[in-house]
Amino acid sequence: MGRDLTALFDPRSVAVVGASDDPAKYGHAVASQALRAEGRRPVHLVNRRGGTVLGRPAAPSLAAIGEPVELVVISVPGSGFEAAVEDALACGAKAIVGITAGFAEAGPEGAARQRAVVARVREAGAVLVGPNCLGIADNTTELYLASDRFAPGGTALLSQSGNLALELQLRGAPHGLGFSRFVSLGNQADVTLVDLVEDCARHEATTAIAVYAEDFGDGRAFARAAAAAGKPVVLLTAGRGSASARSAMSHTGALTTPAGVVAAACRDAGVELVRTPREMTVVLAAVSSRSGPRTGGRRTAVFTDGGGHGAIAADAAEDAGLEVPELAAATQDRLRSVLWAQSATGNPVDLAGMGEQQPLSYSDTVRELLAAEEVDAVLMTGYFGGYAASEGGLGGGGQAGGSVLAEGETRAAEKIVAHLAESPKPLVVQSMYPGSPSCRVLAEAGIPVFAATEDAARALAAMTGRPTGSAPKLPGIPEAPETPAIPELPAAAPPLRDPGYHRVRALLGAAGVPFPEAREVTDEAGVLAAASEFEGPYVLKALHLLHKSDAGGVALGLADREALLAAYRDMRARLGAGSYSVEAMADLSDGIELIVGVNHDPRFGPVAMVGLGGVLTETLRDVAFALAPVPARQAEELLRGLRTAALLTGVRGRPAVDVAAAAAVIERITTVAAAHPEIAELEVNPLLVRPDGALALDARAVLG
Repeated sequence: MGRDLTALFDPRSVAVVGASDDPAKYGHAVASQALRAEGRRPVHLVNRRGGTVLGRPAAPSLAAIGEPVELVVISVPGSGFEAAVEDALACGAKAIVGITAGFAEAGPEGAARQRAVVARVREAGAVLVGPNCLGIADNTTELYLASDRFAPGGTALLSQSGNLALELQLRGAPHGLGFSRFVSLGNQADVTLVDLVEDCARHEATTAIAVYAEDFGDGRAFARAAAAAGKPVVLLTAGRGSASARSAMSHTGALTTPAGVVAAACRDAGVELVRTPREMTVVLAAVSSRSGPRTGGRRTAVFTDGGGHGAIAADAAEDAGLEVPELAAATQDRLRSVLWAQSATGNPVDLAGMGEQQPLSYSDTVRELLAAEEVDAVLMTGYFGGYAASEGGLGGGGQAGGSVLAEGETRAAEKIVAHLAESPKPLVVQSMYPGSPSCRVLAEAGIPVFAATEDAARALAAMTGRPTGSAPKLPGIPEAPETPAIPELPAAAPPLRDPGYHRVRALLGAAGVPFPEAREVTDEAGVLAAASEFEGPYVLKALHLLHKSDAGGVALGLADREALLAAYRDMRARLGAGSYSVEAMADLSDGIELIVGVNHDPRFGPVAMVGLGGVLTETLRDVAFALAPVPARQAEELLRGLRTAALLTGVRGRPAVDVAAAAAVIERITTVAAAHPEIAELEVNPLLVRPDGALALDARAVLG
């Protein structure tokens, strides 16, 4: 059970401290909005000068009100914020909304002040939104404590940007989108994004949760809350293109980006990740629609009345992560029974001009596509809506008989609505005339209608139950799991103090990660001793180098002790004294080299990376990410989702390798990393996978 935010969203009484008649002050805007629902609860205005504000008597202080106030909005200069908080708590406030800025966002001194305020609020058993926020609103309880009005609806909007919230409202209006709640996150000093997601998940009037966040705080907790929400969560975030600030001490550090981490977390949590406010609006329109529930299937029938629209829509659907397979012979036969000879029935399905003669061919075709077992969703694209757009003919384009066609098109729209009511499958429409009467019939029935083909395809992808967001555009983010799940972190293990190569091998080996025999040596006597303990061929590695292969610090296939000793003498002469490792040479024939790495992200904790390994890892960049620890089942899915996954199943006469064995080793490596938060980066590269199992050939750890 999350925090009780009842006093925040449905308080018994409200006070606005800093209410003002000056339109340039935020206290004026908040007070004006608060008074819209004065009949719902007492609304008190507080201004230190007293008098009147907005034609209402204003108290000079909270104490002067003479009765308890449950929710207090504070919009005063920074120097007076702490005193206002004390006054609010003294008058019984259980929730505070801090508009005032100048705290953690202003530097260390402000951060210290903020921590002190939060401690005082929590000590009093109250909650604080902000500071440095733009207020809150709840249409379901008539609570209006932000500068803007939000049209009522089912979306809870949690945003770190007030202007972005306004843009989403403007963009959503044509799609009938409205908001159950709005919360400006501010500094999240006390009430966090996670608290709000959990509360909105419990809020019956909220059907979808939209988030704009630049700072997740605890990103893994956010992902876990979103996965458990039981309703769609749509995320827009900034900073996807920025490089990681840490020093890349390994391939894992070089390849792991903020964009990859966020996308992997969203995929695992079932969150719809979007890139722009427009895309967020599209996805919200889709997940809020009434045109059928989200479905697990991605097999999409593209239906058009022109070949060009169909081809473009098919490409857009595949770009959005959908599939456009050829329709079954039985389905094509049924389509031919309702279409004329020149119509295409394979997929895309093309009326080829039949709509101009028989508008009901649109609804007949939709009926057959919705009934097809191999179709999970339908994307209708092109001219539909044009006949009813103008009485002058084809969209006003010049053919006569427009009114007759318009009536037929409207009847077709009504029949499409009726067919969809009998089907559990989603339908999305792209039209050149989205505002036409027939398209309005569809939209009013809850069928999403868009002007842009790519918007319609993205919307349909959001209705398939497999969040894609920007995932198809980002390397390393395979499709979402059937059931969103965020892995639990294991109990912390005794910390690793020595990140040396052999110590890391021992740590992983104790967890069941297999390695070849190896001995650490520092002189020729040690080399000879190692050679007497296990048979060749041997491998010699210079442990005191970061990138051993690039510097000539790795020698493979040393047949016997003489070759091993010669290689050691050569390396020592070139690379200097230091630690070296003598290892049994693994059988590389029929093997594929993988990389397994874990990086501790400051927001999301341990993040795993798996992919094609070896010396070309950074060149090929064929890797996938997931929150760690990674169960073997998911690890296998990640491997099979790589661009080069065909190598694992055998190509050009090579045998398939043991992917299940590799996945089991990945689970062990990522579990070790997750149990050691002091390890900033842990990497096994390469992990050799052969037809008969998997073997780790090298390992590296970097302490935080």
